[in-house]
Amino acid sequence: MRVMVIVKATEDSEAGLLPSTELLEAMGRYNEQLAEAGIMVSGDGLKPSSAGKRVAFDGASRIVLDGPFAETKELIAGYWLWNVRDMDEAVAWVKRCPNPMPGPSEIEIRPFYEMSDFGDALTPDLAELQDRIQSKLPK
Repeated sequence: MRVMVIVKATEDSEAGLLPSTELLEAMGRYNEQLAEAGIMVSGDGLKPSSAGKRVAFDGASRIVLDGPFAETKELIAGYWLWNVRDMDEAVAWVKRCPNPMPGPSEIEIRPFYEMSDFGDALTPDLAELQDRIQSKLPK
């Protein structure tokens, strides 16, 4: 099962407060454990939303919005992509994570859709297209 593990932003992360050496070391050890267990596919921290942009869609219209964005609790400060047996394993690993922020924080776990989830909507032609796309992605 593939999941995205999302580190939610806080006022500190949105203010650009960088992690301490101690937190960087703890996260490094944690990431090493994830890698050694064969769970971690990738992961990174994100700069504050003030460094980002959003593109709003409405039909053919595209509007570019500059950050920062409101509602800090809805923003993402970082992520991992993991391969786990099931959601219980993902939760167990997240519980082992050092607190990613100096104060209260949250981590959200979201499963990815698998091709089998799409049932009859995934025609053989669409499955073939997906296979071609996957073969072109970096390994």
